[in-house]
Amino acid sequence: MKTKLYIAFALLFSSLTFNMVAYADGHGGKKKIILGTEGAYAPFNSIDANGNLVGFDIEIGNALCEAMNAECEWVTSDWDGIIPALIAKKFDAIVASMSITDERKKKIDFTSKYYTSPVSFAVEKKNAIKYFSQGLKGKAVAVQSGTVTENLVNGLFGKLVKVKAYKTQEEANLDFNSGRVDLLAADSFIISDFLASDAGKNAEVFGPNIDDKKYLGEGIGIGVRKGEDELVKALNAAIAKIRSDGTYKKINDKYFNFDVYGAQ
Repeated sequence: MKTKLYIAFALLFSSLTFNMVAYADGHGGKKKIILGTEGAYAPFNSIDANGNLVGFDIEIGNALCEAMNAECEWVTSDWDGIIPALIAKKFDAIVASMSITDERKKKIDFTSKYYTSPVSFAVEKKNAIKYFSQGLKGKAVAVQSGTVTENLVNGLFGKLVKVKAYKTQEEANLDFNSGRVDLLAADSFIISDFLASDAGKNAEVFGPNIDDKKYLGEGIGIGVRKGEDELVKALNAAIAKIRSDGTYKKINDKYFNFDVYGAQ
């Protein structure tokens, strides 16, 4: 009986080990993975005063590379061009808070999710907008272009509001603060981070969080070129590993006071 148990555990360990090092270079060394991100979406990915990439996405990406025994290198790309850059092989994977949607899956493949985020709205505290259709009619809403937030606002409220899309979230935030738009929309973590900052001190959450899979997809995943099945498998195994060994929670708790992963 003990022999059978030993064999079973040995096989399990062997399987797990293979999953974690399957992305090695084939010569006993570490395989290099180039990760693409935006660098303009704090607290998930941004560039600090020293020119370093920082944020939740960056730490998760580094942890996944360590779990895969791979060498990481980061590059940045404008959000609007990040999928074309992946397809053009400027990097191997997108780790940039990208929602897994059916539309994007026509162009690229995704790993399983590594976090989940609904969409939130912010309004100036002095603004008496009410959360009902006539209250929203004719109001201007700032969003980042090319995001699921833009799709959701257009899909659910496009007939009522004027949607203004900006190249970066920071540009949307600046126009909101300047009073050029009435509302700011983004994923709930971005809105929460904005409201906690000095820039958002005069604003507040507007209405409920919206979690509509029609627009938001299946969660936030890592984008990979079509046909890169080995990399997807290795990344999925690494996501499972950092979730189970406490690494994910350690990174999560550094940025948030709740589990951003959401339901299994």
